[in-house]
Amino acid sequence: MIKPLFQRILVGYNGTKSSLHAVMYAILMAKIYKCHVKVVYVVDTATIKRLSLTKYIVPEEGDDLGGRLQQNGDSYLDYASDLAKTKAVKIETELLKGEIWSEIIRAADDYKADLILLGGKDLSNSYSSLDRKLAGEQQSEIIGSAHCSVLVVRQKYIEQLFKIA
Repeated sequence: MIKPLFQRILVGYNGTKSSLHAVMYAILMAKIYKCHVKVVYVVDTATIKRLSLTKYIVPEEGDDLGGRLQQNGDSYLDYASDLAKTKAVKIETELLKGEIWSEIIRAADDYKADLILLGGKDLSNSYSSLDRKLAGEQQSEIIGSAHCSVLVVRQKYIEQLFKIA
């Protein structure tokens, strides 16, 4: 008998609408295909450290920023768990710290993920072109370095599908 193509899905969630769509997609996949899902949020301490070393921010600002990002991450992960509960799906969540792309790959390896889900580029005006560029670079690193398949979710109507599923 052929084993299912995916049994364990890891989702990178950063609070953007596109990454939320990836979370919704994973929850629906878990409901339909009975697979396991883990959602991770990475506090980008690597960038905070680089900003401190280059004197763009003072160390105290870096600590404050890291703390706020951790609070945001906890909130986002709680929201992902609540979404999963609405579909009677159990998911795991984890808050990580470090370089975003490498932490997601390490988490996928540790979880023995068959698939990584990422949100497509968020092209909304609420993010600066630099933010979009950095997100695109992180995504490219994940796609290029992952040890399992990577799916970029671009499902236009995922919110509607999520509501009716």
